[in-house]
Amino acid sequence: MKTKSALLAALLFCSNAAGADPQPTDLISVDVQKVVVGLDEPWSIAFLTDDDVLITERAGRLLHVVGTEVSEIAGVRAVFGQGQGGLFDVVLARDYAQSHELLLSYAEPREGGAGTALAIAKLDLAAKRLTDFKVIYRMNTTSPRDIHFGGRVVEAPDGTLLLTNGERGNGDLAQDMQADNGKVIRINRDGSIPPDNPFVGGGGLPEVWSLGHRNPQGAALDAKGRFWLVEHGAMGGDEINHPEAGKNYGWPIITFGLNYNGNKIGVGTEAPGLEQPAFYWDPSIAPSGMMIYSGKLIPQWQGNIFVGSLKFDMISRLEINGDTASEVERLFQDQYIRIRDIREAPDGSIWFLSVGDGAAYRISPLP
Repeated sequence: MKTKSALLAALLFCSNAAGADPQPTDLISVDVQKVVVGLDEPWSIAFLTDDDVLITERAGRLLHVVGTEVSEIAGVRAVFGQGQGGLFDVVLARDYAQSHELLLSYAEPREGGAGTALAIAKLDLAAKRLTDFKVIYRMNTTSPRDIHFGGRVVEAPDGTLLLTNGERGNGDLAQDMQADNGKVIRINRDGSIPPDNPFVGGGGLPEVWSLGHRNPQGAALDAKGRFWLVEHGAMGGDEINHPEAGKNYGWPIITFGLNYNGNKIGVGTEAPGLEQPAFYWDPSIAPSGMMIYSGKLIPQWQGNIFVGSLKFDMISRLEINGDTASEVERLFQDQYIRIRDIREAPDGSIWFLSVGDGAAYRISPLP
């Protein structure tokens, strides 16, 4: 069995030359550089600077990678590391430079199994540890099942937090207003409920922002500050949605997907009072991390959505058209295995995590 020190020693921060891989795309040729290797099921990445990063691994490690130095950050709570459960997102608070606070979402082991949780903590880089770790949200249900946790978190323009919850394999709970399953949750950074949430005082759970989601594993804001997410559907029903306050996105009443035995789900693809997806994939791509690009370094991609695919080992590039989207290109098909997260660095380069390669890659334009 490898020790923690041996595992960390196995990680390398590669030189640019060693990891260079020129790649053509529809609009521009780019260089894809392997910058970190030796990762064990990486899930999320956050940037302290352009090449000073935090990476979560699903089993529960939070890593700090800068230059050739790789360190594990202590102070992460125990996670439910079974099936799809584990340590999920790491997101720096918008005021990180002053507060040193970051957000961590994870599958929390609890009585009855596990539920998605969100914590806030301060990062002490000198000591390589988290301090003032505080759980600010716990899913109000638990399940022994190890699927459909969701787990992406976004800080909205007003400073509130939007967290995606999967339905934990129980689709009916995505429509149950007494369960957090299959919902987008909106809370303040101290865990309190914003008074303008759509269901405050209305008989449902006051933390709920939108409902009828299956398993949203990617989320991002566009240039206008609008919230978008991508979620796993059933067979042929992976979706991009643009959730708005109080709206119902249909799962499992409506879907473009089928059960894995080919049987119909729900009433069909539409019903009164239920929202249509902004886009859906058929066949399913098993989407994961999601980014909406600023165009800072590659203007040709400004405003585009990028979604990693766990199934087809590619990045889907989509254009936004008002409240809908359309896929325009599939990048790097079958070249990088199980793409889990995709993020924009401060300099405008695009990084993605490959679970199968155990690596982080950086995309930048060729001269």
